[in-house]
Formats: sequence, C-alpha cells, structure tokens
Amino acid sequence: MISFRGDAHKFYLRLQKKANKGIDPTQVKEIQELTDIQSFYETINTSTLRNIHYRVLKEKNGSGLIPILVTAVPWILFIFGTQVQAFFENDDSYLWLLFVFLYLIAVTISVSIHFRERSWATVHSKIIEDIVQKREGLVTNQ
Repeated sequence: MISFRGDAHKFYLRLQKKANKGIDPTQVKEIQELTDIQSFYETINTSTLRNIHYRVLKEKNGSGLIPILVTAVPWILFIFGTQVQAFFENDDSYLWLLFVFLYLIAVTISVSIHFRERSWATVHSKIIEDIVQKREGLVTNQ
C-alpha cells in the first residue's frame, strides 16, 4: 500500500511491526546508527563538541552548490535564450530534448542528495546539542 505520510510515519510503522514480532526497538538498524553516533560524540570533550556543532551548523545552513545549480541554469538559459533557441532551431535531431531530460534527472538527484545531507546535519546538530545541554545541566545541578 502506498503511503503519503512521509518517512517518519513509515519508520514508525516499521518499528511497530518489529515490536509486534517481539523485537526490541533498540535493535533496529536506524536506532543502532543513531546510538553509535551519540556514543561517539559523548567521548569528545565539551569545547571540541561545540566546535564540531558550529561546523555542522555551517554545513546545515549553508546554501550549497545544489540550490545554486537549480536556480542558475534556468537563468543562464533565459539570458542567452535567443542564442540557445537559434542553436536548437537548426537542429532537427531533438538534441534539446536530451539536454532537458538530463538536466531534470541531474536536478532531481542533486536536490535529493542536498536535502538528505541537510537532514543528517540536523540529526548530528540535535545530538550534539542534547549532549552539551545534558553536560551543562550536570555542571549547574552540582
């Protein structure tokens, strides 16, 4: 059955299915991966962890090359539209169709990769924030 509720809901359904089979949710691959990341970051001192967090935020909030690619190519084609049109008008082999098809595939893959990278940066950022806040809470509560 096709679900349009997104990856979070699919993950929930997968966890629920494993739980119904008697499998501990901590044994699911995705949870193990997050636990490994968290365990690694817990071994790093707080000041270094803050510097890592700043770097992760830079990566997360940076515009990156992919959005520039998505927006720049149509503008370049618009600016040089008459030259591009003249080139493709003399071409009866539908070379322009191949160009459009390849461009759309490249943009789709690139945007997918871009948002996946941003989501992983968000995960790392949140894990680091939680560790630092927990450490600061232990320091202030003593």
